[in-house]
Amino acid sequence: MTDLSWETLESSVAYSCGGFDVVNDTVQLPDGETSEFDYLSSSESVVILPFTPEGDVVLIEEWRHAVGRRNRALPAGNLEPGEMPETAVHRELREETGHETDDIEHLSTVEPANGFSDAVFHYYVARDCEATATQDLDENESIEVTQASFASLLDDLEAGDLRDGRSAHGIAHYALFERD
Repeated sequence: MTDLSWETLESSVAYSCGGFDVVNDTVQLPDGETSEFDYLSSSESVVILPFTPEGDVVLIEEWRHAVGRRNRALPAGNLEPGEMPETAVHRELREETGHETDDIEHLSTVEPANGFSDAVFHYYVARDCEATATQDLDENESIEVTQASFASLLDDLEAGDLRDGRSAHGIAHYALFERD
């Protein structure tokens, strides 16, 4: 088997902001040549598929400036430094939706764009979510909480009306591998 690995010779942060860094690496390729490689670096995240006791899915709607539209999605957020994904699930669910539960289960972990980012998403299903808290949003968040049936989300996914990639993966994964 051929060694395809690159060796990092130098690494620096070219740009940094609150959500991510742009890293510039000088790398040595398997053929011995050197090259520059830039990528987005961010903390790991959780994405939550939260079901109410009645079986509806709790969703968030918020403005996504990069695509210039209101976005319907599953609750999600970055892990705090040193935080375990399970802890982040409970925190993000409460902060973004005001819902809480004791019943969470890991679905999958993916690298959604490993050609240009080191992002890692941990997917969880949360069952019996109840609105027991108040939202505690970040300064740049304005989130409206909604609900939909899982079947309608699958229909929207099939029709191309659910465009949020994080949410699409979580819903499709659950439909393929986890549903009863």
